[in-house]
Amino acid sequence: MLDMANEARLDRIRPFLPEGWRLTTAHSNDEADQLAALQGASFAITGDVPVTAAMMAVPGLRAIHKWGVGYDGIDLGAARLNGVRVLRTTGSNAVAVAETTLALILAVNRNIVRGHMGISRGEWLKSAVGPTSVTLSGRTVGIIGMGYIGKALARFLQGFGCKVIYNKRTPLGMAEEAEIGISFASLEDLLSGSDVVTLNCELNASTRNLIDRDRLALMKPDAILVNAARGGVLVEADLAMAIRQGRLRGAGVDVFSIEPILPDNPLIGLDRVVITPHLAALAADGFAAGLIRIMKNFQAVQRGDQPQAIDILV
Repeated sequence: MLDMANEARLDRIRPFLPEGWRLTTAHSNDEADQLAALQGASFAITGDVPVTAAMMAVPGLRAIHKWGVGYDGIDLGAARLNGVRVLRTTGSNAVAVAETTLALILAVNRNIVRGHMGISRGEWLKSAVGPTSVTLSGRTVGIIGMGYIGKALARFLQGFGCKVIYNKRTPLGMAEEAEIGISFASLEDLLSGSDVVTLNCELNASTRNLIDRDRLALMKPDAILVNAARGGVLVEADLAMAIRQGRLRGAGVDVFSIEPILPDNPLIGLDRVVITPHLAALAADGFAAGLIRIMKNFQAVQRGDQPQAIDILV
């Protein structure tokens, strides 16, 4: 385990190990400690920890498994160079992330957190939050990214009678769009025409800093933005400025450009922004299924078979 884990978490993982396998963990996010933890390992699991070229070059390392779906932070070129397979639990957290995205939409629209924090401070903010409390039903929602997560979210939104538009590099086929109840839009049309914009895309060269000052300016002033993708997709300072200047009604943000979030992050303290600690993909009821899938994939690599969710073969 490259992510730091205490003994209680390791004890939850160990029952899923194949017979004779041993589990160790790094004790910090320092690369030297990460490299030390990898010595003698055939397989490694990462959640949030970057996997560098030096780590890919550790002798005997055969596969890195992302406990999640993003490639960002994993040196894919070094993986190919060193013959290390990179795997992901693709689609495993789609429902959890889609539910969290929906929850953030509702929390911002209905001022749930604002009201809660007011009561915690001894304030009754009923009249104060009323002017910015709106419903989701019947609204237009624009989803940037239409993979497993976007599709799950789109299906949830059908229950609210929402018009759902989406944007991605390669549009879906017409039959699949009809089945899900969505329609393709250019990024500019999506941003300008949506009451809610959600980011549910991968972080890569084409999406880094995708939502910046200029693109935020295309959105309606009474719209909201939700980011449950990756922090690097959104320029946080530009979003904070748009909120402060009243050019957006609010936002929900689960992921940040630097994690854990820094104390001077410009989104902290804005009363129309709900922020959460990158928890969208976490679900206690998905813990076992994720580990079973990871271990089966590792065993497949060990046998020389095709893993269930392999993204790079070298």
